[in-house]
Amino acid sequence: MEVYNIITMIVVLAAVFAYLNNRFIKLPSTIGIMLISLLASLIVIILGIVSPRIFVRTTEALSLIDFQTVLLRVMLSFLLFAGAIHIDSKKLRSERISIITFSTIGVIISTFIVGTLLYYIISMIGLSVDYLYCLLFGSLISPTDPIAVVGILKKAKIPQSLEIKISGESLFNDGVGVVLFISFSQIAQIGFDNISVWNIVWIFIREALGGVLFGWLLGYIGFLAMRSVDNYVVEVMITLAIVMGGYELAEILKVSGPLAMVIAGLFTGNRSMHFVATDAGSDYIGKFWEMIDEMMNAILFLLIGLEMLIIPFNWTLFALGCITVVIVLFGRLISVWLPITLLRYKKSFAKNTIPMLTWGALRGGISVALALSVPKYMYGEMFVSITYIVVLFSIVVQGLSIGRFAKKLVEKDGEATMGTISGT
Repeated sequence: MEVYNIITMIVVLAAVFAYLNNRFIKLPSTIGIMLISLLASLIVIILGIVSPRIFVRTTEALSLIDFQTVLLRVMLSFLLFAGAIHIDSKKLRSERISIITFSTIGVIISTFIVGTLLYYIISMIGLSVDYLYCLLFGSLISPTDPIAVVGILKKAKIPQSLEIKISGESLFNDGVGVVLFISFSQIAQIGFDNISVWNIVWIFIREALGGVLFGWLLGYIGFLAMRSVDNYVVEVMITLAIVMGGYELAEILKVSGPLAMVIAGLFTGNRSMHFVATDAGSDYIGKFWEMIDEMMNAILFLLIGLEMLIIPFNWTLFALGCITVVIVLFGRLISVWLPITLLRYKKSFAKNTIPMLTWGALRGGISVALALSVPKYMYGEMFVSITYIVVLFSIVVQGLSIGRFAKKLVEKDGEATMGTISGT
């Protein structure tokens, strides 16, 4: 019964905060909900000064929520499938080289840049952290989450190709980031001396390629199932079975569940819904997963805001977190600039792609969840604190400024174009 009470509390708070944001604040949904939950956390802290019992009871209730399990084992599968099911695969294919490059090579570059710079910064302040643990942090902080910015960027009228790059990259780099994290985590647990290069490569191939193939299989099974029925309720239930059963089975098979959900979602959205689902089924599936997407994101950002109450902080960790914000942005800049420079010979990029992809790269709940899974002996508590600071900065500062930033770039580009025309 206690679990049900916690779930009820979370859903009620998410609905109340969503209403307050929609009615009064009118920020993008996820950002608004998180800011209200942060404000609620600050109120609890202030009330705790007057009555410590309020703070203790609130933190005890939050401690019962296993954020890592809730996100990685439950919410992530729904979020990735819901995001993928609404992506046009034709548009995705037109940007496939960029998306694959950013979500693989870009994530790897960012991981090593962030991990290496953090290792030296930590050494400079007198702490001793194994380099491998710093790479582990680099892998968990590198995946981007565009949920809060895609809607804003649409209003800023950025090129559609850039919008597809941002949303497409985020779908795949979550999976790649998790695969990298698992690989570094296993290496850290086993030790370099007890693992070969082939074992490392095999872990990556098994997780990544296995996840893609398994996701295609899930999508195809769903396609065959929908083709044999003529009932929109059953068709919606089939998509639920793909997500819930497929994700569990992916863990048993030791392949990447996140990548499997992305591929299954793309297959379902572009094949099953268009070619075999009934008209009513296609409409209901689309609306059902749109609602799931909105609800899950509301709950996710609510939890991120409330987690502030139980994450340990001190001035050293705060300073390290602020430095890490700069390191992460620098790592993102290089991980975008280098692939674009190498790809320019065969593909053109919209102007301002590099600054937009850099500043628009928000970090979200998956980074916090992965950080929470790092054991204490791998400096998990330190990584959780600095991860939280990076995530808060990216969502609040970058998320709230990306719209104006994009509009200024678009206006500047337009003025430059008009100047060129008038000059000719």
